Amino acid sequence: MGLILILFAFCCLFPMYLVLINSFATEASILKNGYQLIPEQFSLEAYKSIFYAGSPTLKSYGITILITVVGTAIAVVITYMCGFSLANENLKYRNGFSLFFFITTVFNSGLVPWYLICRVLHLYNNIWALIIPSLIFTPFNMFLTRNFIKGVPSSLMDSARIDGAGELTIAFRIYFPICSPVIATITLFYALGYWNNWFNAIMLLDSSELYPLQMILFKIQSDLSMLKDLTNVGLSNTVPTESFKMASAIVTIGPIVLLYPFLQRYFTEGLIIGAVKG
Repeated sequence: MGLILILFAFCCLFPMYLVLINSFATEASILKNGYQLIPEQFSLEAYKSIFYAGSPTLKSYGITILITVVGTAIAVVITYMCGFSLANENLKYRNGFSLFFFITTVFNSGLVPWYLICRVLHLYNNIWALIIPSLIFTPFNMFLTRNFIKGVPSSLMDSARIDGAGELTIAFRIYFPICSPVIATITLFYALGYWNNWFNAIMLLDSSELYPLQMILFKIQSDLSMLKDLTNVGLSNTVPTESFKMASAIVTIGPIVLLYPFLQRYFTEGLIIGAVKG
């Protein structure tokens, strides 16, 4: 069993090692030998392409962290409150509301109505354009939360009401700590979504001053590819397009890798219980 776990861990870590080590390889080395365990030549050109003098990368890092923290916090609260309400047996038409949310997982309005609504709400070319359009919680996370809460004995809620507790007190002072596993699970889902979101920046931003990290790296990658296409064969070997892909993966994955260990102990429990209960 221990050997199987070691092999599984190796299979998980090996791709990360390959990406990390080849992010320091020269472009000529990658084009000649492909991705290697130990590159023939090492270079920092890929990271220099990201963190060059006057680079907007650090600022975009701050913007991405801001929208991830703010957006995730608000989305988690909305999702939890909706899940708590639908798990409450005293809520009228709760099955109808559940059906309404389920329908949104099957049908959507399309890109054009979404864009027009964002423009009407002035969610264009400002920081809120990166937060609000992605703020609407996903029904999957809501149902996950609802099912978890339904697994808590209803007598707990009845006892709290007898003691004079209001709905907000029951939701946030009694049930919220109990729901830590599912809260951690949906927090990770939302954080990943916000951290990797570049679509909103393409559709709703004109100013590069507000570009998040993913959009900045995408723009740099496009510029490098265009530069490589415009140069001759000899110079194209010095443009770090391939190693840049590896370096950008390392730069973007860092904070999420650091976040996951803190939520790991809740993640599996919240996902399994929320998916089975109810």
